[in-house]
Amino acid sequence: MIRRWQRLGMLVPLLLYLSGCRTANRDRQDILRVWAHSGQAAERQVLEQQVQRFNHAQRTTTVRVTFVPEGTYNAQVQAAALSKDLPDVLEFDGPFVYNYVWQKNLISIDQLISESVKQDLLPSILQQGTYQGHLYSVGTFDSGLGLYGRRSQLQAAGIRIPTGNQDAWTVAEFNQVLATLAQRDPDRQVLDLKLNYRGEWATYGFSPIIQSAGGDLIQRDNYRTANGSLNSPAVVTAMQSVQNWIEKGYVDPNIDDAAFTGDRVALSWVGHWAYKDYAKAVGKDLVVLPLPNFGTGSKTAQGSWNWGITTNCPSQKCQKSAMSFLEFLLQPQEVLAMANVNGAVPGTKRAIAQSPLYAPNGPLHLFAAQLLAGHTVPRPQTPAYPVITSAFQEAFANIRNGLSVKTALDKAATTINVDLQDNQNYPNLNSGRNK
Repeated sequence: MIRRWQRLGMLVPLLLYLSGCRTANRDRQDILRVWAHSGQAAERQVLEQQVQRFNHAQRTTTVRVTFVPEGTYNAQVQAAALSKDLPDVLEFDGPFVYNYVWQKNLISIDQLISESVKQDLLPSILQQGTYQGHLYSVGTFDSGLGLYGRRSQLQAAGIRIPTGNQDAWTVAEFNQVLATLAQRDPDRQVLDLKLNYRGEWATYGFSPIIQSAGGDLIQRDNYRTANGSLNSPAVVTAMQSVQNWIEKGYVDPNIDDAAFTGDRVALSWVGHWAYKDYAKAVGKDLVVLPLPNFGTGSKTAQGSWNWGITTNCPSQKCQKSAMSFLEFLLQPQEVLAMANVNGAVPGTKRAIAQSPLYAPNGPLHLFAAQLLAGHTVPRPQTPAYPVITSAFQEAFANIRNGLSVKTALDKAATTINVDLQDNQNYPNLNSGRNK
């Protein structure tokens, strides 16, 4: 007969084993695969720190982030989709959301996101992330686009300084502003259009001209044609103005990126990302202005990198974990952590209120005000967007190089329409798809 102390001695290891099993089960964490664009080194560092904070804040999910080179990002996403190896959470340039949804790569997050987080998001982010009535993406930051100027130079030339979109220069005024500044500049080059930038910059930076003129990259009532919208007489006239600026020698050739910081020009047409270098070079003389009004009011661009949950995260458990991670990134302190290093407009109202740059009276408040007041225009919300932006980029390059504006825009409209026809106008999603 086994003595009592012997029985206890045998029981202790068993209890320790069972306790270890429970601990192992409790510590076992689900892996959430996340892809992000490589971006700036500071952005990568912040996201890595955010992942660490999220992982340490709870014990059910471990986020593992992979950084993908920005230049090949979309190509790698497409390759992963074909091989059914998408991550659970995907970062992507906002305008691509519609094509990804159409390809069945993203799920709707309507039923996952909390109402309080949704209400805190900028309306521009909600607008960009919505396709056919459903929300598919959210962003921790948005973008700002406008004109940077040297206040002293404008004042010395007797030029009126707009205070916001409501009193932006008309295109006629802007033409006169350039002419006046050129008379006071030895080489007459007074405007920086960032012609050294490539790719999406052309669409982001200059499609607001088309929309301010009353046109658009595509007719948005049915997304079935670009004719009559991209190449309308008003749009042709507006883009002829741009071509005239170049032909008259007002535009810096941008052999480098120092046109404004090097005091070669008085005005720079660019986004929020230039502020840090510009403020360092110009100091308190820096002024931020809205883009000119080409007929229907000053318009500006919106949109930046967004987050979505892929169809490779099919279970409710995975989707809930993914949304927990995204909502963690949307907390004010996390939004500001990223915005403070990339200079972008914070993606939530609470974060804007705490931002020294974007809060009322902040030096970049114009960019936040534009997003909040609806002066921004999202890029076309259609799966055809990759073709639309490519066609417009080619059109802008042709206009810049002297091709007839109408010819360039007609060619772009035809390219877009051919793609629409080839894809049967990208038919609506089937009911219940991607949910």
